[in-house]
Amino acid sequence: MGMEFKDSIIIVTGGTRGIGRAVSLAFAREGATVFAAYLSNDGAARTATEEAVGLPGTVTPFKCDVSTSEGASSLINAAAAASGHIDVLVNNAGIIRDCYLAMMSEEDWDAVIRSNINPLFHCCKWGLRKMMGRRSGSIVNISSISGVIGTQGQTNYAASKGAAISFTKSLAREAGPMGIRVNAVVAGMIATEMTAGLKQDVVEQVVRRSSLGRIGTPEEVAAAVLFLASERASYITGQSIIVDGGIV
Repeated sequence: MGMEFKDSIIIVTGGTRGIGRAVSLAFAREGATVFAAYLSNDGAARTATEEAVGLPGTVTPFKCDVSTSEGASSLINAAAAASGHIDVLVNNAGIIRDCYLAMMSEEDWDAVIRSNINPLFHCCKWGLRKMMGRRSGSIVNISSISGVIGTQGQTNYAASKGAAISFTKSLAREAGPMGIRVNAVVAGMIATEMTAGLKQDVVEQVVRRSSLGRIGTPEEVAAAVLFLASERASYITGQSIIVDGGIV
């Protein structure tokens, strides 16, 4: 891709681990100034920063809770402090708390809905305000195939990721007249810490269902994110690109 994002201001929530880390580093390789938001894992934040050393761009970790208006606005304002604007917002923050619905606690339901949906509202609300003045910008929301086809034991997670897709479509209609594009990347089974705890038979079942016969890498999801954020996708908005090796 060259240096397409040189000097661009990029925000990646959940940007120091898993898919988010891969996205942050991919933008930094393209010369971007990346603000990688994270909630609590200081060690992962340090590692992501160290991995960006020597790259054309930078990765700056920013500790905050983007499920709150205060946390999201502080992140957006910090990223826009120097230039007054941001170019790309990647909403990746989220959690899983899998359990069959009949045994799911109200706490686990609320935690997943709050952690996976609230950041979309807060970050997009404040992020749009930093894009509107220049009438340009790109928002990419990370969803999951659980929100498309459903997954046993993930009614809370699937509900939140299905909401991310419909949120994307609606916001694209609102933001389009302002020159701002909004899309989603719908990830399949990806090799991250979040999926590392899954039982091997569950992973094998997913692999058997896929066309490519393997799980994906965070870098493969990151490639789709960078495409949607780039000028090569300048006429694409309101879409959800499925990156799942052919599971769906």
